[in-house]
Amino acid sequence: QVQLVESGGGLVQPGDSLRLSCVGSSEISLAYYGVGWFRQAPGKGREGITFIHPSDESTKYANSVKGRFTVSKDNADNTVYLQMDSLRPEDPSVYYCAAGHPTMWAIMEEYDTWGQGTQVTVSS
Repeated sequence: QVQLVESGGGLVQPGDSLRLSCVGSSEISLAYYGVGWFRQAPGKGREGITFIHPSDESTKYANSVKGRFTVSKDNADNTVYLQMDSLRPEDPSVYYCAAGHPTMWAIMEEYDTWGQGTQVTVSS
């Protein structure tokens, strides 16, 4: 079964860091897929926050996370990471990874495969 599994969410304080992981099943090699990270807060739409290209590993970031979040990948482990630093009170959401071949990386309909999400909570 083709699937993505996110992990690494949790409860942190403002200014703390978290690293999320997105692991692909054996049926999907993330080396050949673009991977985006999205987040969705309660009552809001799903926001695309970052993307990593499969071939040259170039990256894209939403303005809301630029300079604080870093996306990377380890093809050997079939894993894409999201390093989140300087977390803010406005960052809490369910974070999702998605794989596909998007022409517009921040549009969720451009992706074929989604993970189940991992919750990130920021509270003092």
